Amino acid sequence: MAENGLRDKVLSLDSMNPWVKRVEYAVRGPVLARAVELEEELRQGVKKPFTEVIKANIGDAHAMGQRPITFLRQVSALCLYPELLSEPLFPDDAKQRARRLLAVCGGQSVGAYTASPGIEIIRQDVARYIERRDGGIPANPDNIYLSTGASDAVMTMLKLLVSGEGRSRTGVMIPIPQYPLYSAGIAELNAVQVNYYLDEENCWALDVRELRRALRQARGHCQPRVLCIINPGNPTGQVQSRKCIEDVIKFAWEEQLFLMADEVYQDNVYAEGSEFHSFKKVLFEMGPTYSRVVELVSFHSISKGFMGECGLRGGYMEVVNLDPAVQQQLSKLVSVRLCPPVPGQVLLDVVMNPPKPGEPSYQSFIREKQVVLGDLAHKAQLTQEIFSQVPGIHCNPVQGAMYSFPRIQIPARAVQEAQARGFAPDLFFCLQLLEETGICVVPGSGFGQQEGTYHFRMTILPHVEKLRIVLKKLSQFYAKFTQEYS
Repeated sequence: MAENGLRDKVLSLDSMNPWVKRVEYAVRGPVLARAVELEEELRQGVKKPFTEVIKANIGDAHAMGQRPITFLRQVSALCLYPELLSEPLFPDDAKQRARRLLAVCGGQSVGAYTASPGIEIIRQDVARYIERRDGGIPANPDNIYLSTGASDAVMTMLKLLVSGEGRSRTGVMIPIPQYPLYSAGIAELNAVQVNYYLDEENCWALDVRELRRALRQARGHCQPRVLCIINPGNPTGQVQSRKCIEDVIKFAWEEQLFLMADEVYQDNVYAEGSEFHSFKKVLFEMGPTYSRVVELVSFHSISKGFMGECGLRGGYMEVVNLDPAVQQQLSKLVSVRLCPPVPGQVLLDVVMNPPKPGEPSYQSFIREKQVVLGDLAHKAQLTQEIFSQVPGIHCNPVQGAMYSFPRIQIPARAVQEAQARGFAPDLFFCLQLLEETGICVVPGSGFGQQEGTYHFRMTILPHVEKLRIVLKKLSQFYAKFTQEYS
C-alpha cells in the first residue's frame, strides 16, 4: 500500500515493459508537441510573431492542402455508400470497380472483415501491378500481404526476424539518417540497432564499404541478420542507382542478411538522371545465383506517391524466398489482427488498378496525377535552390521522396546554450524557429546524423507560394539565429 492508503498502480513506469520506454519517434516529438500548444494559444487570442503554425514536420500531403485524386475518392465513396451507384454524377468505370470490390466483401459491405492477408482480388491486382512495374517478372499473390500502411508491415516482419539474447540478439542494420519507425521498432522489440552512415558529401549515397564496416563492428556484440534500405530515401531524398542496388544485393548474399526494402516513395522521383529501380526487379535480373537465395521483403503504401492518402492506412508487402514454414508463421501473425482496414484496401486496389486508356476517367486521372508529381518536382528544386543560397546551410538535391534534410552550422555559443538547457543543439534550433516563426520542422538528431553535424528535416509538401514563404522565413531566421549566437 502507498503511504496515503491507496494501492500502488499495477502498471507504473517501474513495472511497465522497459523496452517501450526506449521508444522514441521524433516526427511527433517535442517540437510538434509545442506546435500543438502554440496552435491552441493562437486560438485563444494570444499574440505571437506569426498568425499560423505551419507543420512541415511530417509527410502528410492532404494536411498540407494537396487535393485528393478524384477517381480514388469516387471509388471509395461508392464502396462506403453503395446507394450512390445509382447517381449519374459518378463515371461508369468508378462504378464498375466499386461493384467488383463490393462483390467480394462479406455482405457486399466494406464494414465486414476480410481475409487476414487482404482481399484476394486486391492481392491479385497488386501482383499484376508489380509485374507491370518490373517488366514482367512474375509476382505471386500468395506472397503479398496487405497492411495498415507500410508501418504495420515493417513491424510485422521485424517481429519475425528478432530473436536471441545477449550477443546472439538480432542486429538490424539501418541507414543513418533513418526514418524513426525503424529505431522505434528495434527498441520496442529489444533488438540491436546497427547504424550504417549514408555519404552526405556524395548526395547521401550508400557505400558498401560502410556496410562492411558497420557489420564487422556489430558482430562483436550481436548477430546482424537484417539489412534495411529506404529507397527513395527518408529523410534524405536520395534515389539509389541500379549499380548501388546490385552491390547491396551482393553484400546481403555474401553475408546472409535478410533484406527489407522500404519503397513507399517509388512514385516520387524528380531529379534528372534519377530513376527508381525496385530491389525485386534488380534481384531477379541478376540471375538465379541471387534470385533463388536472397530473402527479400519490400513495402509500398498509399500514404505517399501522388496519392497522399495517409489517414486511410493502406499498403502491402511482398515476400521473396521466404522459408515456407516461416511463411506459415507470418500468415498466423497477420491473422491475429484480423484484417487491414477495408477502406484502405479499396483505395490500394484503385492505385494498383487505375483507369486505363479509353475509360471515362483516364484523362482526368492522368492529369491530376501529373499535376501533383510535377508540383512536387518543382518544389524539390525550389527548396534546394533557396537553401543553397544561405551561408551556413548545405542542402543536397532532393532527388526523390518529399523532404529536404539540410545541414546547418550552429555557433558554439548556441551549442553551449542548448546543452545548458538539456537540449540537442538542433532541437534547440528547431524550438527557437518554432517560437519565432511558427514553422515546425524536425531536428536531425531524431533521425541520426554524423557526430558533430546538425540538420533538420522539413517536408516540401506546402503549396508553392506557401513553401516560398516558409523557405524565406526559415532562411531569415537562420541568419538572425547565427548572428545572435556568434
